[in-house]
Amino acid sequence: MNDENEPQTPNPWIKSMMVWGGIFLALLLVVTMFGNAGQPAATQIEYSDFRGKVVEGSVKSVEIGPELISGEYKDGKKFTTVPAGVDTGLGELLDEKGVRYSGVPRETMNPLLVVLIQSLPFILILGIAFFALRQVQKGGGAGGAMGFGKSKAKLLTERQGKVTFEDVAGIDEAREELEEIVEFLKDPQRFSKLGGQIPKGALLVGSPGTGKTLLARAIAGEAEVPFFTISGSDFVEMFVGVGASRVRDMFEQAKKNAPCIVFIDEIDAVGRHRGNGIGNSNDEREQTLNQLLVEMDGFEANEGIIIIAATNRPDVLDPALLRPGRFDRQVVVPIPDIDGREKILGVHMKKVPLAPDVNARTIARGTPGFSGADLANLVNEAALLAARRNKRLVAMQEFEDAKDKVMMGSERRSMVMTDDEKKMTAYHEAGHALVSINEPASDPIHKATIIPRGRALGMVMRLPERDNYSYHRDKMHANLAVAMGGRVAEEIIFGHDKVSSGAQGDIQYATDLARNMVTKWGMSDKLGPLQYEASQEGYLGMGSTQRTMAGSETNKLIDAEIKDLVEGGLKRAEEILKSQEDKLHLLAQAMLEYETLSGDEIDQLIETGKFDRPDKPSGPGAIKPVTGSSIPKAGKKFGGPGGAAPQGA
Repeated sequence: MNDENEPQTPNPWIKSMMVWGGIFLALLLVVTMFGNAGQPAATQIEYSDFRGKVVEGSVKSVEIGPELISGEYKDGKKFTTVPAGVDTGLGELLDEKGVRYSGVPRETMNPLLVVLIQSLPFILILGIAFFALRQVQKGGGAGGAMGFGKSKAKLLTERQGKVTFEDVAGIDEAREELEEIVEFLKDPQRFSKLGGQIPKGALLVGSPGTGKTLLARAIAGEAEVPFFTISGSDFVEMFVGVGASRVRDMFEQAKKNAPCIVFIDEIDAVGRHRGNGIGNSNDEREQTLNQLLVEMDGFEANEGIIIIAATNRPDVLDPALLRPGRFDRQVVVPIPDIDGREKILGVHMKKVPLAPDVNARTIARGTPGFSGADLANLVNEAALLAARRNKRLVAMQEFEDAKDKVMMGSERRSMVMTDDEKKMTAYHEAGHALVSINEPASDPIHKATIIPRGRALGMVMRLPERDNYSYHRDKMHANLAVAMGGRVAEEIIFGHDKVSSGAQGDIQYATDLARNMVTKWGMSDKLGPLQYEASQEGYLGMGSTQRTMAGSETNKLIDAEIKDLVEGGLKRAEEILKSQEDKLHLLAQAMLEYETLSGDEIDQLIETGKFDRPDKPSGPGAIKPVTGSSIPKAGKKFGGPGGAAPQGA
């Protein structure tokens, strides 16, 4: 950014010194004028009494003025009196009694000057009050008590930490579309000579953490034009009309700096469908949106102003906001694929001293579903782990441990579990693992553990072999069976009355998956390929659901189909575990002894009845994390007693 675009503001230290200097001067004048207020007041006496005191010899000294005589008794008390005409014998009397006396000159000060001096403190107080009121009105430009209608858009300058397109990786298509906007601003004739017009707006759409705001910062770093940034929530206040006023003020600022870019983050805060909800807050939001629509494409053209907005909820935006002429482009910022993850890791790993064994491709292959923010967090966690271990370099071991921490939570080794609880957890996790191995459509197991992590007492983590963009019916049925495997294993080994509450998360996952299969994905033969449930806005609130074909018989059939699907998974798990009970015992005993097993070790154990580790050729030893890991978004984890609901699917 050019420095000439920056608003010049006075030094706050100078302003503070001016205020305190004025206060000091006012106090000094007040003290000067009323400095004698604390001294004892002079007593007013009659002139005859004054002469009597002189005769008695009680008077020490006097000052004789034309209109007032003031003096002091020998005991230190003061007095004043008004002379009764011209007393020619007063001087002789004072000489006779030995009283010191002097005269006081007549006042010659200009009356206007006297009035000015007396009113100066009040003038200073009014000036300070006026200055303070102006500061409140300004309020930093928009946030003052009297500045409701001012825009809160900030002119972005990045002297330090400047972000460019070189720092944006893994979202090449989105980057190319926004690079074109920057090129248009730099060289508009290149496009306009063929009749092309600059887009008025671009909407960045993507899941949280995919890099929408980072892209906006890169545009600010690349474009040689002013860049204003504001959040959607900054427009709306409790007072109706404030948001519309701020929109007008923002576009006024943008016009003065055109050509320029205005970035509105989280635009869904102000751009939702009109007509949903009631009350003044809704009226305020709708007025703000109406003003934004008019400013973007109304009767008055705003040439040279490009609006870039970001949201992860495009479904709730008003259709009028998305039409061409307002947001001409909707740029999807997706979750990166394996190549994108490798590039993003490369960007973040530049800031970290790496050991020779670190392979970004291997880490990328083991993190399907990670967003850019997730990968940045992973690299940071690995660096923190290496620092805690007093290492100079961040090795692959730290990245593997960081992935386990991110996807499963921190280990809770200090948690004391009884032998019965450990045994219950081991058989629960062995049930998940054994069903997963026997379901061809299930993802391969990455790791199984009975070490408490997060809220779970144990878990089985599965890792997809590749990035998944859709799920098939056979895989969903396999996931239902795997989810029920832990509950079935508990019942087979410990009996019906000893089944624990640890399958809560598994049951929740299975129920939600079955409901989606029936009501959203058309995977029920009885109900057909229809959508019975949809997200609703307005009175139901964000993310709530409503059955769109809500007949009572249909609802009963939906509930019955959900129950049949979940119970079908339960029966499949029961068939597998009852037919392979010996392997269930073998796997549970191995987990009790070694606490954590990798997917390869579990496969070895099921096939041969034993497994070897590099550090202990004769048998299992302390677990070493294998290459590749998973995450809650893409992989699936099934918890033991107390386990959290698995993610994904």
